[in-house]
Amino acid sequence: MTIKDVAAYCGVSVSTVSRALNGHPDVSEDMRNKVLEAARALRYVPNRSARDLAMNQSDTIGLVVRGGTNPFFTPIEHAIEHEAELRGYGIVPRQLSSAGDEIGEAAELARTKRLKGVMLLGGRFDYSTEDAQSIGVPFVCCSYTNHFGDLPKDAYSSVSINDKAEAYKAARALIDAGHTRIACLLSATDDQSISQLRYDGYCQALEDAGIPLDRSLVLKTNGFLMSSAYEKVKEAIEAGLDFTAIFSIADTLAIAAMKAIFDTGATVPDDYSVIAIDGIEMSQYTVPTLTTLCQPQETMGQEAVRLLVDVLEGKSKNEHVRLKTTQRSGGTVGSARR
Repeated sequence: MTIKDVAAYCGVSVSTVSRALNGHPDVSEDMRNKVLEAARALRYVPNRSARDLAMNQSDTIGLVVRGGTNPFFTPIEHAIEHEAELRGYGIVPRQLSSAGDEIGEAAELARTKRLKGVMLLGGRFDYSTEDAQSIGVPFVCCSYTNHFGDLPKDAYSSVSINDKAEAYKAARALIDAGHTRIACLLSATDDQSISQLRYDGYCQALEDAGIPLDRSLVLKTNGFLMSSAYEKVKEAIEAGLDFTAIFSIADTLAIAAMKAIFDTGATVPDDYSVIAIDGIEMSQYTVPTLTTLCQPQETMGQEAVRLLVDVLEGKSKNEHVRLKTTQRSGGTVGSARR
């Protein structure tokens, strides 16, 4: 697809499309949105080499990914890169380990590359005012928010799901299927991160259903390694722990749990039901297909760019967007049979 195709699709001139994509002030917001939507629908990718000749360093934004090997992040990264292209911004990416310092990396990147802003994909949930000041440019947290920190809401933007509410929905789906002995597979219960928030949602669902919390059913992996999840679930089954379902805080852990169930001679969902949150691509190809609450990854990436660019261009102040999941029915949740 070319810029001419986008222009024909919108019924406007090529110059109008060009001005809309590059944020010129003489294009109305309605027209700009129309052009951006058309570009997404047509999968139009701007001529990067031509644009880069005219672009100076102030037209770039940073993308710092903490946990770069996490498969959940890949579609979000692609969406961010494409949306930034459409809006006339280049991306300077940095990949960190899951234990990396995204704040320090963002601060150094902003300073050395003279960035206009930064997007943080994955990160801590406990930023301070000093953290924000060290970055020195507007930033947006993508896939998480500063739930446990003291950073004022007007100091940054964020786009994420409501982790506690979505975990509640997942656990509730198991309860509605008749399960009362529900294990929770997670990293930790008190790490001030996604694991704690989703654990809180699980606990709230049990409480509201009148089901006492059994701490022996809280399976802690101390991280997100699939091997750890596999061992925890296998040990629990072999030890005779009484449960009929697993709520996993992440698809990857759920996939490992399904393997552990299979290797002990049991089946999903006849012996154990499994539900998770995320909706990563590989979870579509488990047997049976994993039942999970899918996050809108592409929308999340697009919204992250929109939030940051709108702040950079003076169109709005910092905002916090909460997206909803959609449940993939899959085949891993059945009625409780014991």
